Amino acid sequence: MTEQQRVADSSAVPEPSMSDAQGGDASPTVSTDQVKVVKVKHLPIDEDMHGFLARLGVELPEALITQALTHRSFSYENGGEPHNERLEFLGDSILGQAVTVKLFRDHPDLSEGTLAKRRSSLVSSVALAEVARHIELGQHLRLGRGEELTGGREKDSILADTVEAIIGAVFVGLGPVVANDFVLGLVTPLFADPDRFGAAMDPKTSLQEAAADLGLTPPHYTVTGQGPDHDRIFTAVVSVGDRATGTGTGSSKKQAEVAAALNAWTVLNRQEEDAAAETAEGA
Repeated sequence: MTEQQRVADSSAVPEPSMSDAQGGDASPTVSTDQVKVVKVKHLPIDEDMHGFLARLGVELPEALITQALTHRSFSYENGGEPHNERLEFLGDSILGQAVTVKLFRDHPDLSEGTLAKRRSSLVSSVALAEVARHIELGQHLRLGRGEELTGGREKDSILADTVEAIIGAVFVGLGPVVANDFVLGLVTPLFADPDRFGAAMDPKTSLQEAAADLGLTPPHYTVTGQGPDHDRIFTAVVSVGDRATGTGTGSSKKQAEVAAALNAWTVLNRQEEDAAAETAEGA
């Protein structure tokens, strides 16, 4: 492939073939009569798209990458332009399969329950949002005005959904083998410490379990609020014995407690890692 990129002549995204879904031919599903050639710099998304595609390590048809980056809010405000939710649906399945197979092969000693918990962590919104920030995805999102004004480019949920949509686009455009390799290229670095994403998914439970494992008293929360009823901000402080204290804020008591729990869990986990490192050095 030269510096030029094959792109779809129509905004309609071609559907994956049955042979692709069954792990057959990995060649692109976009036929030659559906495409034309344009230079990457002419892609109508933004001027940095060439660099973004280089970070992804793939070349995709214009219609696919455009749709993968298009949030529903943009579609609603622009005449129903195709958005990324169908690609997200497809990408979610491909992501789950790739992660499941890697975990199964890499950890023959782990039980089904442990594997399932680890998989949930690795495909969580928190984990995928970290992937999205690493490839600087946020600046390329196509968002509606409302999402733009409310910080949509930094929302974990939108970033994670778009990562899945891009995975779906890679499957449609380049086939199952390339899609699997693409997924592993994105998420393999996360396998080094998958448990931290599990804590982010349910910080209060993770903190309670950590306290029990270490023989500490259960977490104790104190929540205060300030501001008018329609714009109240809550602050939570949680303590775990004399080992860790966490603080968090939110627009509800629950949000504040969750943020505080994650803060305390991070502190407690770091203490345990430091203690383990000191023990290893002294051995």
